[in-house]
Amino acid sequence: MQERHLIAYASINLFIAIAAGAFGAHGLKAILSADMLSIWQTAVQYQMLHGLALLALANLSSRWQAKPIRLSAICMLVGIFLFSGSLYLLAFTGVRILGAITPIGGVAFLAGWAILLWAAFKHPSK
Repeated sequence: MQERHLIAYASINLFIAIAAGAFGAHGLKAILSADMLSIWQTAVQYQMLHGLALLALANLSSRWQAKPIRLSAICMLVGIFLFSGSLYLLAFTGVRILGAITPIGGVAFLAGWAILLWAAFKHPSK
């Protein structure tokens, strides 16, 4: 995964997070319960945070070995899709079983951060 790909993935996710946050604050406020709106906001926050993490990984990609950066980015992208995606769907549909997918996304986030930590200590710079 090249630096420009990471920047593109980060940009897409940050765009979606900003749009989803605005949609939640303005379009869903009258439709969703306070609980469901809180779930929506959690999805936005995690997508935003990990979109920014993808930008950081893009910055590191030119200085660190590519494999751990790529693995970390993949884990974070999977995490965004599963964690935030399942929460968006849960908030919008109210189908509680979707919440069972959320922890898998959380584990993907943790794996991404763990791989980055491992890379920081075990992989010399290029």
